[in-house]
Amino acid sequence: MAPAQGQFSEQSDGADSKDSAEGSSVPPAFRSAVEALRSARLRPELEVEPTRPPQRLAPYAYAVEAAVVDGEEDLADGRLVLLHDPAGHEAWHGTFRLVTLVRAELEPEMASDPLLPEVCWSWLTGALEARGLSYGEAGGTVTRAGSHYFGALSERRPATQIEIRASWTPREGRGGAPDTAAHLVAWGDLLCQIAGLPPSGPADAAVVTLPQRRGPQVP
Repeated sequence: MAPAQGQFSEQSDGADSKDSAEGSSVPPAFRSAVEALRSARLRPELEVEPTRPPQRLAPYAYAVEAAVVDGEEDLADGRLVLLHDPAGHEAWHGTFRLVTLVRAELEPEMASDPLLPEVCWSWLTGALEARGLSYGEAGGTVTRAGSHYFGALSERRPATQIEIRASWTPREGRGGAPDTAAHLVAWGDLLCQIAGLPPSGPADAAVVTLPQRRGPQVP
């Protein structure tokens, strides 16, 4: 992960579409949405860079990957993909869709918390709502997995990983483009929250974080 310190690194824009070679044929709404993503200002603990988006999910796609970094350690990482179909998509109920994968390692004892999946899902919806964002058709999964080490690896501590896979439809604004910058900021809030970082400001001050195995602990 190349250092970006809360902003995008100067690399390829990561856009993928059948018309990406002819920039003038890219829909204006998609172009505006991508430009808004690139202009977003995120917390300094986040390192962000464009990455190649998945193929064939939509006519136009753009993706970024990010990590919450503390020194030499990644406390959480994730990927956010922006999809656009100018003709609309029945399942999306719109022309844009955001898809994400977020992962982090937690304290082993958190695996026994029966409410952990519900709490983690509320982190996502709470991050969007704390930023005042309008969205629809949200869906996804929360997966927790525990690892225990044996033999030559027996000295390692047990590890518990939480993974959130989700997608939602951002409401479109003026010009047909959603406020993707705000959605990216909210997604960054989610990443920092699952990493165990304390809130950075009023927008997420009421959010409760769970202990993170390697990261800073919330008082």
